[in-house]
Amino acid sequence: MSKTETPYGFWSSDWTAEKAASASRDFAELRAGHGGLFWIQYDPADARCTLWYWRDGKAQCLTPAEFSLRSRVYEYGGGALCLTDEGVAFVNESDQQIYLQPLAGTRAGQPVALTSRPRCRYGDLQYDHRRGAIVAVEETHHDKGVEHRLVSVSLVGKHKLLAEGADFYAAPTLDAAGERLAWIQWYRPEQPWTATSLWMANYVPDGRLDQPVCLAGAEGSESLQQPRFAGDGTLFCLTDRAGWWQPWQSQGDSMVPVDRFVRHRFDHAPAPWQLATVSYLPLTEGAWLSTRLVDGYGLLFEHDTEGNERQLATEYSRCRQLAVDDHHYYCLAGAPDRVPAVLAINRLNGETTILAGGEQPLPAEQLSRAQPFSFATGQEEVAHAFFYPPCNADHRGLPGEKPPLVVFMHGGPTSASYPVFDPRIQYWTQRGFAVADINYRGSSGFGRAYRQRLRGNWGVVEVEDACAAVQSLAVRGQIDPAQTFIRGSSAGGYSALCALVADAGFTGGASLYGVSDPLALRRVTHKFEADYLDWLIGDPVRDAQRYRERTPLNNAAQIRVPMIFLQGGQDVVVLPEQTESMVAALREQGLRVEYCLYPDERHGFRQASNLSDALQRECHFYQGLLA
Repeated sequence: MSKTETPYGFWSSDWTAEKAASASRDFAELRAGHGGLFWIQYDPADARCTLWYWRDGKAQCLTPAEFSLRSRVYEYGGGALCLTDEGVAFVNESDQQIYLQPLAGTRAGQPVALTSRPRCRYGDLQYDHRRGAIVAVEETHHDKGVEHRLVSVSLVGKHKLLAEGADFYAAPTLDAAGERLAWIQWYRPEQPWTATSLWMANYVPDGRLDQPVCLAGAEGSESLQQPRFAGDGTLFCLTDRAGWWQPWQSQGDSMVPVDRFVRHRFDHAPAPWQLATVSYLPLTEGAWLSTRLVDGYGLLFEHDTEGNERQLATEYSRCRQLAVDDHHYYCLAGAPDRVPAVLAINRLNGETTILAGGEQPLPAEQLSRAQPFSFATGQEEVAHAFFYPPCNADHRGLPGEKPPLVVFMHGGPTSASYPVFDPRIQYWTQRGFAVADINYRGSSGFGRAYRQRLRGNWGVVEVEDACAAVQSLAVRGQIDPAQTFIRGSSAGGYSALCALVADAGFTGGASLYGVSDPLALRRVTHKFEADYLDWLIGDPVRDAQRYRERTPLNNAAQIRVPMIFLQGGQDVVVLPEQTESMVAALREQGLRVEYCLYPDERHGFRQASNLSDALQRECHFYQGLLA
């Protein structure tokens, strides 16, 4: 069947914004136990997170209609689920309290509150089988601030303090005997991906901890995450001490590298924005299951006791959140051609089975696949990105024309992009746009030095990388450099605004709940990120000129192209007032500006109707600039 010649950017497609929004379903937090597998499933249709239980080949939803599983500790949450001897403990989204949901007996399926502390939030739940209690990070909101501690909550609701004094806590983990507790902690102004420390303490008979010992990170020069005890009692932890997040192990009161990993130059985890990440598991007798971030891909490997390795789930380009039982490995996985899936991998033959998700919404001939590319940038440095060419089985561009480009700037900014099926990207490529998804310097997954490039340089290096990526694609003849757009969410929105302030040649841009005034953000943002801007830009007093130069709101007069802004009305990270000030400043100088407020959304849109509306609005806005 011949294709119709249609101007790029205006191709028709059955892949509607509504279909793209409904394909945004995702999963989190795998737990193997009680003869099956549990996971949290997010569905944009009702914007809820529900608990699912897979057993004997069937999956069922266990969450009553009035509940949703989601922690908001540190705002980004994580660890909203753990398995206990009596059932499942979870954090309820609306009140942030811990509930126990029995799986058997007369109360099966009916959650019972274990905590009743309205000023507290809970996350990173871990079960202490020896004491019949849940260890958790507790976030308490006082009139004078926010306090974080490690606590224990028994299955009958008894509350006990375990550790306090540090600014932040994460990843409490117990050994198999329940005699030792290890955790990560850090202090302001550090972030969990800049400098943290690993601590361990023994339990005493009354269920409290004796004097804790710092095993690593005391000097403040490394970032540690995911402590984990092996069955033989050895404590492992990921540290970037050697430049990459790799497994090290305890030896006395210190940590030493695991030989089989230290020779590789790969990260084994992304930046820990959320709690309860599981990206590696020590197995028995020195065997391992681990993810490996290679050139933006998140690959899964099994390492046997002899040091040999086998790649698993080879059709998938991002594997995360690992779990294991006697017969299977489990993970959440993304692939270029399908929505996220819950996978079971046979430990003997490596055969992969999809337990949930994994649908292929688009046929192969309609799918734009990521093309990784690297490009020169900055001072003889290299940055990375994924390029998605236009793809539509019914259309092709007009002879001699090149496609317009949409540049995606990921959030964080210490985060990353992955080459997995993204329904938004396919929405653009189906309409004749090309997309560049940038892993600019400062992204995670490329080692500590690459991640640290944002220190003091936010608003500069990622803008350089976005421009260099466009130039590289133009030189290759893959895009029309006169028709380029830049867009981003949250921190990515700030980067997009900075690129437009720099008059980098873009035709237009979009900011989705993006930062336009860093100092205003610094005054009102939550504790977890309260000092992040000092790391990203500098001290507000000492580096005041730097802030003036990198505040889009102060430099709105330098933006000369149309923009669209999309904002959540309940956003407590980037307040609506900040976006509205930027909109007003641009309108005052006569620019074409569109603005849409979604009153019931927070920082990151979750409801299908709003996701589809935002996508349509942004696309129509760009098409109006191409006409």
